[in-house]
Amino acid sequence: MYQKWGVRMDARIQELIDFTREKFGLWNYYLESHSFNRSVNIFNKTTYTMSMEWFPNEVAEPVDEDENPDGTAVIEVDIHTVKFQSAIFVMGQTFAKNGVTFSGRNEIISWVEQETGLEYRQQFQLRKEEKGELHFSECIDGVSVSPAGMIDVKFDQDGRLTSFSSYGHFPSKEMVKVEPYILTLEKIEDIAKEQLKLLEFPLFEQKRLLAAYAVEEIYVRNDQTSTIPFEIIVDVKGYLKIDKALEWDESLDTTFIRKELKWYEEITAEQAFSGEASPDSFPITEAEQEKCVIVVRDLLRKEYPNDSGIWILKSLHRERGYIHAILRANKQDNRVFQRKMNVMIDPKILRAVNYMDNLMMLEMFDEFEVPEKVVISKDEAYEKLKGKFELTPYYVYDFKQNQYVLCGKIDCHYGVNATTGEVVGLDEL
Repeated sequence: MYQKWGVRMDARIQELIDFTREKFGLWNYYLESHSFNRSVNIFNKTTYTMSMEWFPNEVAEPVDEDENPDGTAVIEVDIHTVKFQSAIFVMGQTFAKNGVTFSGRNEIISWVEQETGLEYRQQFQLRKEEKGELHFSECIDGVSVSPAGMIDVKFDQDGRLTSFSSYGHFPSKEMVKVEPYILTLEKIEDIAKEQLKLLEFPLFEQKRLLAAYAVEEIYVRNDQTSTIPFEIIVDVKGYLKIDKALEWDESLDTTFIRKELKWYEEITAEQAFSGEASPDSFPITEAEQEKCVIVVRDLLRKEYPNDSGIWILKSLHRERGYIHAILRANKQDNRVFQRKMNVMIDPKILRAVNYMDNLMMLEMFDEFEVPEKVVISKDEAYEKLKGKFELTPYYVYDFKQNQYVLCGKIDCHYGVNATTGEVVGLDEL
């Protein structure tokens, strides 16, 4: 996975190595290995990073190949922006000499601003503070963002940096549609009430299911013209909506043979420094869409011959060198966890090579005691909860408009027991 020392180092790589050593004070370390990685962000842009593993000089004995010694510095840097995505010292132990140290919260915030090029309270804000840790989240002029970027900083009792990570998209002003926030819960009460669902929550310790009313999160556009489902933003892949029911008249007798998936790419320095576009950034053509539908249907005809009409192909997206087909059962029950499947397709030969089905996990709940009788109506539950509904402004990335739009996020941290009418915190479920 990693490239070892021993060959003449590319000058561009050497420059990054020297910069990293200087930045984090790694004078008591040696570079054990390095490698290149690439990923595709929500804007469909390919980014390249170089990962490095720095071992402390004082580690004399060989270590397990799969384990890094305590104090190892695992560092990842964007090779084009030369901004660090992460710097983690294993087990929170550092041997850095004249490395990064802090004397208080304000100094940490200033350091993060300097390292990321972001402005505090305008592009990131403090989310949580704990002993030896500060956690920040992405924002736009103090308004939360979805999907959210995160910045975490950890330090030891002497104020020495032990962990830093920065992940997110942090858009430019040009990508944000700024407007006055005008939403209120009164204006969107019908939508809020519609989001109240009767669900069956698994109580694992008691091995039973509890029926309760709870709010399904959703984003409502500031102009109230439409909504954006919460699950689309959580799964930030550039997906292609399909929504096609899969039906057949005859099954296939041949056996489907799973193939081991290769998740890791061998990325060369030339690919990285040239900024070569990742295959994951390529659009899925109409011809590929049509073939994927056939491929997925044929897999079902082999593995689930009696499931004609049960599955819907929801979407396609590229990830880690494969086309992923996301399926959901067309009839869902009230349980929190719903039946779904992911079929991985080799894009070079357009054949299914593996799949994941969550049926085994769901079957576990068949052993649970069924919920008690539901006696509380949705209207009754809503009256109990409406004073606890939350509407929070968010800038949400719209994949169709390719910009961030102002929305209100409907949420509620409480639910109503559908048998007793008791209001309970969802964290208790």
